[in-house]
Amino acid sequence: MMRWTIKLLYTVIKKISFTGSTRIAKLLAGYAAGTLKKMTIEAGGNAPFIVFDDADIDQAVEGAIASKFRNSGQTCVCANRLLIQSSVYADFAAKLAARVSSFVVGDGFDEKTTHGPLIHAKAIDKVDAHVQDAISKGAKVLVGGERLKDVGPAFYAPTVLSEVDPSSQSFSEETFGPLATLTKFETEDEAVRIANQTEVGLAGYFYSRDIGRVWRVAEKLEVGMVGANIGAVSAAYAPFGGVKESGYGREGGHSIDEFMITKFVSFGGL
Repeated sequence: MMRWTIKLLYTVIKKISFTGSTRIAKLLAGYAAGTLKKMTIEAGGNAPFIVFDDADIDQAVEGAIASKFRNSGQTCVCANRLLIQSSVYADFAAKLAARVSSFVVGDGFDEKTTHGPLIHAKAIDKVDAHVQDAISKGAKVLVGGERLKDVGPAFYAPTVLSEVDPSSQSFSEETFGPLATLTKFETEDEAVRIANQTEVGLAGYFYSRDIGRVWRVAEKLEVGMVGANIGAVSAAYAPFGGVKESGYGREGGHSIDEFMITKFVSFGGL
């Protein structure tokens, strides 16, 4: 099977478009390099979600819910690290915890259910490993923090952790599950520095009512897509993709260019 895959890459396939993990993206890029094939790669993310002290906190909480907990945290653009300025940290944490505690986890066919299962047992194990690692480094559980075995083997309680240290696994690895980690920061520069301390750069979010800060932070975040005062960045008409090890090229808006080659023809002597 592998030999046939490699043969296809070298002889038949002219273009590769891939959405998946960074590890597999690198593997495919290595195969494609042999014949310099064009690639579009949308790989892993580790999205920061920053709340500044001039933000509308209620709006930021709703944005965090939309960004972090849709599909139980299983999207590549989900917020993975929530960075909250110290002066609004307690207010944001309390309001987010209250909203998350109202979630109902269960059967998707039950009208009362708000959140469903994770994709498989390994996903549950990863979320729990990130939770336990953060707790071991001083994090406090505000909501959740446990497997929901009574609901089913693939269910994990939507979780909010406070006082999460940047050395935690959830800072360097994409959780891909219903875990919101809260970390305090003091200054804008510190928030941007922490946000950019990752090898990937797919999406990033922040909340602020200072228009100067909005433009400044949007430029400084090392990501392919920025959500300013909004918890969702994807739309069919907008370019979708990242920078660094999140890949290259764009899907969505203007993506037809990724499947075309510019050819210049110069006529003479007719």
